[in-house]
Amino acid sequence: MKTVRLLTFSTAIFTALSWLPSVVLADITMGVFPRRPAAVTAKAFQPLADHLSQALGEKVELVIPKDFKAFWKGVESKKFDLVHYNQYHYIKSHKELGYNVIATNEEFGSKQIAGALAVRKDSGVNTVADLKGKTILFGGGKKAMGSYIAPTAILKKAGLEAGKDYKVAFAKNPPSAVVGAYHKAADASGSGNVILKIKAVTKQIDTSEMKILAESEPFIHLSWAVKDGFPQDKTQKIQAAMAALINTDEGKKILKAAKVTSFHAASDADYAKVREITKFAIGEDY
Repeated sequence: MKTVRLLTFSTAIFTALSWLPSVVLADITMGVFPRRPAAVTAKAFQPLADHLSQALGEKVELVIPKDFKAFWKGVESKKFDLVHYNQYHYIKSHKELGYNVIATNEEFGSKQIAGALAVRKDSGVNTVADLKGKTILFGGGKKAMGSYIAPTAILKKAGLEAGKDYKVAFAKNPPSAVVGAYHKAADASGSGNVILKIKAVTKQIDTSEMKILAESEPFIHLSWAVKDGFPQDKTQKIQAAMAALINTDEGKKILKAAKVTSFHAASDADYAKVREITKFAIGEDY
């Protein structure tokens, strides 16, 4: 009877612990902010995670938080060794949490992007000043660099103050914001300046009926950073592997999946303009 009990107990322990390898096997955790739906994000970045696993000789696990709240909690707890997020996320996490940027996206052939305000061509809005008294639909939330902070800087330079001179509303993401403006749910949208070229937009609306009203100063594209204390040798290998993708056919397939044209090495000094725009637009000094 005792032997049977011991076997049963051992089996129970083995069963209870059998799931542990799937948790601890990952030597490097790559977190990607929920810019797109989870399934789309997984399809976009799993090839990159697999490639980095081969380049480093250790498993790189892709982690896609369910929403921005969960994502930022992961950043704050330093759950991610390597993290992909926007420019505001980077400068905030660098100052407060010690993250260090290692690479940036190149999208549509450019290492830079700008915030923009888009309107319908038949809206009667021809200058930023014409948005006084209007409703502006920003993509994402107040931590969105390209679709809230930079567009807010455009409005502020024109002498318009949120809440006083225009009404602020938020869409789930930048494509939803411009689609909303197209359907007249708002008078204008706040997003990145390439918004009218994105398939998520062109598949839904006739972009020829929209125009970019104004753009912010350009700044560096979306960021890749490592947490404080991440080994320097691994950092260099990741940076080199990402930058080299453009040089091979297989690498170009990985870039295409990730919806970028290349990755480039980046340093904290590249974020001077991001810090300048952020301080001017929302008063936060990083």
